[in-house]
Amino acid sequence: MEKYKSPLHQTAVTTVTDFWNDSCSVEELSEAIENGAVGATTNPVIVVDVLKKEMSLWKDRILEITKELPEGTEDDIAWKLIEEMAVKGAGLLMPVFEKENGKKGRISIQTNAKYYRDARRMADQAAYFNTLAPNMMVKMPVTKAGVKAFEEATYRGVNINATVCFTVPQAVAVAEAVERGLKRREAEGLETASMTPVCTIMVGRLDDWMKVEAVRKCIDIDPEYLDWCGIAAMKNAYRIFKERGYKTRLLAAAYRNLKQWSEFIGGDMVLTIPAGWQQKINASDIEVIPRMDHPVDPKIVEELLLKFEDFRRAYYPDGMTTEEFDSYGATARTLRGFIKGYEELLGIIRDLMIPNPDL
Repeated sequence: MEKYKSPLHQTAVTTVTDFWNDSCSVEELSEAIENGAVGATTNPVIVVDVLKKEMSLWKDRILEITKELPEGTEDDIAWKLIEEMAVKGAGLLMPVFEKENGKKGRISIQTNAKYYRDARRMADQAAYFNTLAPNMMVKMPVTKAGVKAFEEATYRGVNINATVCFTVPQAVAVAEAVERGLKRREAEGLETASMTPVCTIMVGRLDDWMKVEAVRKCIDIDPEYLDWCGIAAMKNAYRIFKERGYKTRLLAAAYRNLKQWSEFIGGDMVLTIPAGWQQKINASDIEVIPRMDHPVDPKIVEELLLKFEDFRRAYYPDGMTTEEFDSYGATARTLRGFIKGYEELLGIIRDLMIPNPDL
């Protein structure tokens, strides 16, 4: 019998790098936990994907919810379903949560993407989600309003997971907001030691946006360089976080290539990985050795900085102001995608609530 079950399992047990399952699918999460996963995350698009894969597990429950909420709207039914999916995932992770004394074993549930401009609504929904299970974590987008919501939610004792984040200035803004929230708690004698905030950088989606920009602006560059954008931004953010001693940990998401795992091995951070990418990683022969402190080739970074204004905005900690977050290309694309995913979820619920008589 091999000492390690897989490259991901080896990463989890031999380094400080944690990995999560990027889904609340019961089957996928159960398998990932066996392989060393210590957390999970979800969002509207993931919930739709889970329903498509596991509708047999949820159809009857959705119909029951519609009866339990006789006056409920599609939104009411959808959010009840989202909450129950998260709670089920939280139950699967509870043994990890208890074993790690609350430091690991959480599942993330995302606030309504339509609230991205409303800090109060996001913070209030986050505080409510925090009551659903002891090991709940709440995702909110890194918009202008989101930064305010992170401070308020942290002050109210919520473990936050910043999402819709692609850049160093966004990550720094999140970390600073969390620090303000923690200081407010401490000033009132409230506990902070057990809190485990994280900030996602969607590394693959930053790559995606640079590729769009390259085509749109006819930028001549080695295509391979564009697969390093998110990695370079993450490594720069990681260096800054360590220098400044932020409590918030960084989290890598949105996988597009295996480097977005292998280059982060050894970092005190989280990798949230979809099941398909877990399989690709575990089938690879890439050596599991620490690489987080290995810098991206300076030639690649210099070329990206020279040719892409939006990479400069993403890479430097002062590359953008908070006012600019909402209009950044990757932010707008992802918000639109999350809202579209939520609308698709409502459509699935609607078809169960009001069966099509013509079919």
